[in-house]
Amino acid sequence: MERPQAAFASWYELFPRSATTTSTRHGTLADVVRRLPALRDMGFDVLYLPPIHPIGNTNRKGKNNSLRAEADDVGSPYAIGSSEGGHTAIHPALGTVDDFRQLRAAAADHGMELALDFAVQCSPDHPWLKEHPEWFSWRPDGSVRYAENPPKKYEDIVNVDFYGGQSIPDLWIALRDIVLFWLNEGVRIFRVDNPHTKPLPFWEWLIAQVRSRNPEVIFLSEAFTRPKMMYRLAKIGFSQSYTYFTWRNSKQEITDYFVELTTSEVKDYFRPHLFVNTPDINPYFLQTSGRPGFLIRAALAATLSGLWGMYSGFELCEAAALPGREEYLDSEKYEIRVRSRDAPGNIIPEIRKLNRIRKSNPALQTHLGLRFYPARGDQVILYGKPLPAGGDMILIAVSLDPFHVQEVTIEVPLWEWKLSDGAAVAVTDLMREQKFTWHGKLQRIRLDPAELPFAIWRIAPRPGG
Repeated sequence: MERPQAAFASWYELFPRSATTTSTRHGTLADVVRRLPALRDMGFDVLYLPPIHPIGNTNRKGKNNSLRAEADDVGSPYAIGSSEGGHTAIHPALGTVDDFRQLRAAAADHGMELALDFAVQCSPDHPWLKEHPEWFSWRPDGSVRYAENPPKKYEDIVNVDFYGGQSIPDLWIALRDIVLFWLNEGVRIFRVDNPHTKPLPFWEWLIAQVRSRNPEVIFLSEAFTRPKMMYRLAKIGFSQSYTYFTWRNSKQEITDYFVELTTSEVKDYFRPHLFVNTPDINPYFLQTSGRPGFLIRAALAATLSGLWGMYSGFELCEAAALPGREEYLDSEKYEIRVRSRDAPGNIIPEIRKLNRIRKSNPALQTHLGLRFYPARGDQVILYGKPLPAGGDMILIAVSLDPFHVQEVTIEVPLWEWKLSDGAAVAVTDLMREQKFTWHGKLQRIRLDPAELPFAIWRIAPRPGG
């Protein structure tokens, strides 16, 4: 069966409750509707919402993942379920199903899709624990073991038992019906939380069940795990996958990883989705690199793969971390955050331009065809995506040094057109919107992190060489 095409290139991840406080009835989803024009102006195709369901009270987490919650702490949205409902309910502080429908319609008006998180986990207060206790594993003392994904522990979450006494088929059908519920509400993109910690036969079954009804549904695998497992998830039906991009920072690391993704058998079934950050991951590189570091990682993600995404706050260069941890300080997984898009030093204009360049140049809408070229320096990486013989190509140079100016000699790949080393090519600098000519294979370039630590050129042979 033909795999669904990865049609949605740029994702923006937003905790809906970050838009406003919860003091206004239905305020949060309504405020997201008001934010859509600004998000679309940045060029994003998909607005992805982490869980929007009721949050449990038992073992509720406090700020910064504290085991003790204060009276006004909202808890983690991944602790799904309370007396107000489970995976098909919306947290009352966010709004109603009608509010969600208005958001979905408004997104469509702006040419955007909504993606929802599908997290197969429950708060101890989820209705299923009373309605279907047979779907869970119970200790002899009557308690349920909380969830773990070593080294992480989730004291406010319990897992279902996929192979319990009556789990097959009842639990499997119930989980499938959650996806079908949101599919009926117009959602056709699902980011699946930690699929590698659940049985692969379940995913193979569920994805086939959903796609038999709607083959256009996209499932994004959030699986930071062993390569064989990530590739196996792709083979059983996941449309896209998170990658190790977040932890590939040096020239050699990036080159080796993307050579694997684009030249081995993996290229036939694994679609890499490059997220520059996530609510769970505040990369060490970004914690210390300042604004230039955010530009570097945005440029890499937006041009190495046809799929990229960012979690809200990246465009504002948020970097405050828990000491010694790859996690955000005051993470909005555990509290309400209010942001100003006008924060000094933001990179919104650059993100807007990156997305516009991607949409205007089909070569940037896929990872296939990626090739690396010589740049004579360890801190500058050069790569391109040639178009069919005789056409233009996109050539990208990125400085990996957020602190110092890099001046290096690059080799313009004239050989892609079978041109001599002294031939001329017409060049358009797509970020600066300038046109000029390069004469010869060797060119000297300068990348200044204080200005722009990367360059994107469209090049083509000049008539007559």
